[in-house]
Order: sequence, then structure tokens, then C-alpha cells
Amino acid sequence: MGLFDKLANMLKMKKEQINILVVGLNNSGKSTIVNHFKNPNERTSIVVPTVGFNVERFENQGVFFTAFDMSGATRYRSLWEHHFKACQGIVFVIDSSDRMRLVVVKDELEILLQHPDIANRRLPILFFANKMDCTDALSSVKIAAGLGLEKIKDKPWHISSSNAITGEGLQDGVQWMVHQIRECVANSKEHR
Repeated sequence: MGLFDKLANMLKMKKEQINILVVGLNNSGKSTIVNHFKNPNERTSIVVPTVGFNVERFENQGVFFTAFDMSGATRYRSLWEHHFKACQGIVFVIDSSDRMRLVVVKDELEILLQHPDIANRRLPILFFANKMDCTDALSSVKIAAGLGLEKIKDKPWHISSSNAITGEGLQDGVQWMVHQIRECVANSKEHR
């Protein structure tokens, strides 16, 4: 069972559409993570870099997921904002072994958080500190400190160390996202 299927099972929603935006710099492992979320029979054996964006859809027990796998290349990052309004959660993937570009990640995160379609929403953000198996990888604690995540006060966030190839750490993040989406759905129903 893929991680999106597990997410659907835990949410226990009927005919609910969940849009997840998957962002991060190029070569951080976004497409590999999305590939891991698929049902085993839908996974591809070779993951190639995303040009522009890919849309992946998954269904399980009446829950329909749409994952917008966005390219992290500089020339495509401006596409991210076109999907902000429609998403219920953001997965921000970070290459924990790419110390040189951590400052670029921080800049992109700040731009994302200040965007009008994000700034005034209580939108859960899941950070995957990916490639934790690399010998020079920073810990999730050091990445959180380097990005200043403690300053994010108006949105629930979680950082999970991960290895997209083996799937290690992905389940922890998915469980957290499920909990946050459940809370958001429950709160929106209460305020109707």
C-alpha cells in the first residue's frame, strides 16, 4: 500500500479531494517521494527530473488525492504560486546533503510564506529533510534551525528526516499531515 493510500485510509473521508503541493529545489527528491506515495503497481522504476510540473492522482476508499510535483529548477519556481490557492497542504522537500544551497531554500521558503495565497491561511507544511543517508547530511534539527522554522507561528509545520529511495521517514511525515488535514477539515466544518 502506497503512502497516499495510507493517508486516505487514515483520513476516512468520502469523496474528498485533497490537493498537496510538493515543492523544493531541483534534485531534492520530490519526484522520488511522489513516486513512493503511489501504489506499488503504479510506481516507475526510473525517476527523471521534473520539467515544469507533474500532476499525480491517487484514489483510495473514496478519497481522491492530487499531488502537484513542482520542478525546483530556478526558471520553474515561479510556477509554484499558481497552485497555492488550491492546495490543502504543502510538502517542502530539502536535500539535507546540499549545504551550499540551504540559503536558497530559506529564501524560497520565505517567498512562499509571504505569498498572499499562503500568508493568511492555516496551511500545514511538511518538511522532508531528504537524503539523510548521505554522510554529509545535516540533521533535521540543524535544517530547522538553518531555515528558521521556529519563526513560523501561524501554520502547523513538521520536519521529518527521510530517504525517498528506501521510504524511511516518509510514514512519519504522512501521519503528521493526516492529523493536520483532519484538524483543518474539522475546523472548517465547525465554522460553516
